[in-house]
Amino acid sequence: MHIKKQRLLTPGPTPLYPPALHAMMASDIHHRTEDFRKAYRSCLADLKEVMGTSHDVLLFAASGTGAMDATISNLFSKGDKVVVCSAGKFGERWAEIAKAYGLDANVLTVPYGQVVQPGQVEEALARDPAIKGVFVQASETSTGAAHDVEAMGRAVSKTGAILVVDAITGLGTMPLDIDGWGLDVLIGGSQKAFMIPPGLTFLSISPKAWKLTETATLPHYYFNLKKEKKSGEAGESSWTPATSLILALAESLRYIKQLGMSKLVENAQLLAQATRAAALRMGLELFAPGSPAASATAVKAPAGMDSGIIVKEFKSRFGAVIANGQGSMKGQIFRIAHLGYFDFADLFAVIAGLEIILNANGFPVKYGTGVAAVEEIYERAAVKPQPVHA
Repeated sequence: MHIKKQRLLTPGPTPLYPPALHAMMASDIHHRTEDFRKAYRSCLADLKEVMGTSHDVLLFAASGTGAMDATISNLFSKGDKVVVCSAGKFGERWAEIAKAYGLDANVLTVPYGQVVQPGQVEEALARDPAIKGVFVQASETSTGAAHDVEAMGRAVSKTGAILVVDAITGLGTMPLDIDGWGLDVLIGGSQKAFMIPPGLTFLSISPKAWKLTETATLPHYYFNLKKEKKSGEAGESSWTPATSLILALAESLRYIKQLGMSKLVENAQLLAQATRAAALRMGLELFAPGSPAASATAVKAPAGMDSGIIVKEFKSRFGAVIANGQGSMKGQIFRIAHLGYFDFADLFAVIAGLEIILNANGFPVKYGTGVAAVEEIYERAAVKPQPVHA
């Protein structure tokens, strides 16, 4: 009770993969040497493999927002018509970046907790053939909802537009067939399912998207996709890289390859399924029940209770950090993450802690109710050990 381990239970940053953390200690390496080029080439090749794409993959020292910015500044021109799918705080970010660069954005907005339907995108494209791009979150982490990017990809691929997917929390938590679904640009980030600290972003770029660089006129300098592609082919970054994070990423990617990307996705989905079952069993409501994401589960606070109380008590009682709602959802929902280096033992503890906190704050829950729901899903999914014979 007196020792409290810090536990990150947020949708980013997430718990660190220990060998990746250890790899960072070897960062006293010069980035213009063959030793580092070997690590850099390895990261780019392994990213392509775990992302499951034949498209070019580029890497920047930045948060995921840097790659979002780079996509717009390198592929579009002022006044270009685009469609933005806005179902939460990160959809709103796409709209803000588009506005900052002077794009003519048709923002398809739905209430928090819902998602933009592929049919809405298809209708918007049909109304205006001049649209050059569609922007969407695979997983809208602010609300715990997931978009149907496969169906959106089918719709967009029939047109001259490109589909740009923020998969910063989608990668490693949901199936994403980049080439097969027509996902022209797909963006990821280091501090999510890749289990290392914040500071790296990467994106895949299709041939269809590359063609837009030939006509795009927006200014850019640091985030120069053509320059970065040329540098990457030589085994280098255009600018000084985040050396320690590259070494960590190389280690994390080795682990993901060994585990299998499909298993990483399945892990997140099972944890999300179990969390939803536990919340419902305890009498709580999900915030996005119609299209729940596996990156994080958003749960409504009980009536009359501020979700901030639950967030604070996780920290004070158990040293654990979960996420409050953002913007207008602050105080209304709390979010528990499942992406990256999480396992069922983590979830058993989280749900047990939630039962204690709810009871302490006037929302009665029979102890073990939520935990039992998690145990049942674990039992159904677990590989049964073979009996040991003497």
